[in-house]
Amino acid sequence: MTFKSGRLVALQHRDFRLLWGGRLLSTTGSQMQNIAVSWHIFALLRDQTVSLSLFGQQVELSAGALGLGSLGLVRVIPIAIFALLGGVLADTRDRRTLLIWVQTAAAVFSATLAILTFTDLITVPLIYLLSAAGAAAAAFDEPARQSIVTNIVPREHMTNAVSLNTLLWQIATIVGPGLAGFLVGQFDVAVVYAVDAVSFAAVIVSLLLMRYRGKAAVSTQGYGQGYGWQALVDGVRYTYRTKLIWSTMLLDFGATFFASARTMLPIVATEILGLGVEGYGLLATAQPVGAVVAGSIMALRKDIKRQGVVLLVSIAVYGLATALFGMSTIFGLSYVLFGLTGAGDTVSTVIRGTLRQLLTPDELRGRMTSVNMVFFMGGPQLGELEAGLVASLLGAPFAIVTGGLATLLLTGMIAWRYPRLRQYENVDSVAL
Repeated sequence: MTFKSGRLVALQHRDFRLLWGGRLLSTTGSQMQNIAVSWHIFALLRDQTVSLSLFGQQVELSAGALGLGSLGLVRVIPIAIFALLGGVLADTRDRRTLLIWVQTAAAVFSATLAILTFTDLITVPLIYLLSAAGAAAAAFDEPARQSIVTNIVPREHMTNAVSLNTLLWQIATIVGPGLAGFLVGQFDVAVVYAVDAVSFAAVIVSLLLMRYRGKAAVSTQGYGQGYGWQALVDGVRYTYRTKLIWSTMLLDFGATFFASARTMLPIVATEILGLGVEGYGLLATAQPVGAVVAGSIMALRKDIKRQGVVLLVSIAVYGLATALFGMSTIFGLSYVLFGLTGAGDTVSTVIRGTLRQLLTPDELRGRMTSVNMVFFMGGPQLGELEAGLVASLLGAPFAIVTGGLATLLLTGMIAWRYPRLRQYENVDSVAL
């Protein structure tokens, strides 16, 4: 089956194939690092407690849970600061060149983390600092990376391209955690950081080999194109006024804020399921396994009916599976339920991603993506802090279950508040 005659039509475009292949290797390395960083922090802090005065009484909190939650706060601050600027740059500069510089910086940060760990100079504050630096790089990477796809793939193949990008992400989150768990168990966490640093070379080379030589998008509707305040305002205003886009961002933020089960995986694996680091890595693959199954189905389908309803149902499945996961004490059941959260998240990601990219003018696409980034990356990072605080006070199962139930409630509220989202069929079916 050729790409032209088959279902994976986006891969017929050379530049997209290059970018997809490079990102597959690089994203796998990044997923390895994400798992390793969480385990590293938990391992350094798990036997410590923190005393806190609460309602006039001294309360002993788990430093491990707080440490994992604080990692989310550390990552979200640079995203909040730099994401909108990253969107402006993606709309006013060559996206390919911007990506090369950002990926190079991210590689340096990962290499620094590896060197400090190899030499036993690493501390929790240094892990936080380098994680924040990596998040800052992501704030510039995400708008340019998502926007450049529309420059190298025609409109009629965009849904397939988004499905393939989602599938790429989930493949990386299957391979990455499992490989990270193996490398940490057999060697050392520093090896994972070194592999991640090297993996950035794949995407940098793919960008250098691309034929596309982008120029800044030219506004045809009078939107600000400089670096000033007006350029930022135009992006935020367009996103808010386009209710289909805005409602999906609210849904994304709320679901990832409340249902932050992945943050608690080190605790679930060790203290509830009685697993070691290899078991932790295996459990972490459940979500992307479910996501790959769903993503493969989405990539092979030419059309999806009643996309608004499918989106809302997928988020509801995500929330319900999260709540049930928090109640489980059996590894097999936990694996299946965690896998269902990945499936629900992937279906919603494909629909939301296609909707946003195709409804947004090219000259605003980077800024829309940057606003979205504050939501879809800010949600889980702040959710990590929320889950860490709740877990340190009331336990990880309580934090996970209540988060899943809150996601169900939020989905119902947004479905009621935004009827256009319920009615949404495709990008041409509903007037903005």
